[in-house]
Amino acid sequence: MSWHVPEEDLRAYARGELAAPALWSADAHLGACARCRGALGEVSDPAALDAGWERLDAELDAPRTGVLESLLVRLGVPGHTARLLAAAPVLRRSWLGAVVLVLLLSVGAGHLVQRGESPTLFLALAPLLPLAGVALSYGPALDPTYEMAVVAPMHGFRLLMIRTVAVLGVVLGLNGLATLALPAYGLRALAWLLPALALTATGLALTPRLGPVLAPSLVGGAWVAVLVLADVLRAGTHAPLAPYTAAGQGVAAAVAALAAGLLFLLRDRFDLFQGRAA
Repeated sequence: MSWHVPEEDLRAYARGELAAPALWSADAHLGACARCRGALGEVSDPAALDAGWERLDAELDAPRTGVLESLLVRLGVPGHTARLLAAAPVLRRSWLGAVVLVLLLSVGAGHLVQRGESPTLFLALAPLLPLAGVALSYGPALDPTYEMAVVAPMHGFRLLMIRTVAVLGVVLGLNGLATLALPAYGLRALAWLLPALALTATGLALTPRLGPVLAPSLVGGAWVAVLVLADVLRAGTHAPLAPYTAAGQGVAAAVAALAAGLLFLLRDRFDLFQGRAA
């Protein structure tokens, strides 16, 4: 090889100051010439070279951005928050597919009931889906990223709220789409919303005391028991179940408000809860 990169060009190349087209010629030549690569190492600043290797290692080790994370960043969500949301285990195809299947089955059952009745199965299952989704997004037994969340420099309550908002946004959105598939029932098909908020808020408020598995399990079991009791009390009539009457909706709203207030008062306990669970 008769031509080599001049020393002055090598120094400019090392400083990042070499302009095209000399830059292009130097790039092509350095890839094939060991002598010039050695000379480049001699004229380069060792500190700048080490910093360059560190940046390269950081780029190679950085996890690839997924579709959901990229979408959230494009919508203006900060990068670290978008990563926490994308890492939530319930925001995966398997969970979302299960939710969609449950909603399709309950909507189908709603179309099969006699005209004038409420879509009982849909109204019974829809409030449980946000509760289950929030439970699956938090806690050492259910969240595969829990250990990373524990050591992250973030308030435990803030992490919980970030994931809760993500889960509620997705599940309530899917529930809302399913409600549109029941136009014959009008506003009665929206009667799941207040119970869903009440169950989710109550499950979260009980989590520091009972844990992320037992708390939503007890709340879900209590909801099923209330529905069974309400069905017995209406004694085979076509009247709506008690939770879906005006009084029942008022109770659900009151429970949701009380549970949200209790959750706010207990917000600091989520850091203690994380420490004990870890």
